Amino acid sequence: MRIVISTAFVSLDGVVEAPGGEPGYRNSGWTFKDVEFLPEAFDIKGREQQEATAMLMGRTSYEAFSAVWPDMEDFAGYKVMPKYVVSTTLAEGDLVSNWGETTILRSLDEVAALKETEGGPIIVHGSASLNQALSDAGLIDRYHLLVFPLLLGAGKRLFSATDKDTQKLKLVEHEVYANGLQKNVFDVVR
Repeated sequence: MRIVISTAFVSLDGVVEAPGGEPGYRNSGWTFKDVEFLPEAFDIKGREQQEATAMLMGRTSYEAFSAVWPDMEDFAGYKVMPKYVVSTTLAEGDLVSNWGETTILRSLDEVAALKETEGGPIIVHGSASLNQALSDAGLIDRYHLLVFPLLLGAGKRLFSATDKDTQKLKLVEHEVYANGLQKNVFDVVR
């Protein structure tokens, strides 16, 4: 069985919206405008590309990433790995041709079936709505969180507001950096 790893840049108050400057959000670009860049704080991002064997994302994140990541050297590892997009609206004709093998999944049941296949970790980038649905369905096994020392208020959240039973997490790796960023890696306790 494969594991699903959710990786996110998240503000201290749980916002994940527009960390890289995506338009339409008041605090867009908060990861690089408001916090000093320290390369060591982002080492986990390179490790994720080395360890992941597939990438999973929602339609909105796919559309944002597929427009720029295929030609970026920083994301070369993702170009060659299989990608899965969870969407009920995306059509095959909407997929880009320069980013390798991409499969559209139409439901969380299809994600659960993907987890049952052979292979290594599946990494989830961006995709706030998908992360919420995966978490609520018990399909996430690990969280890689870079927590920024910012309070952003309104914005898309990593976790849903669904009323549900407690889900216990085990901290398996952590570090605090001079710029206030915190790396927290949690395994979901089953």
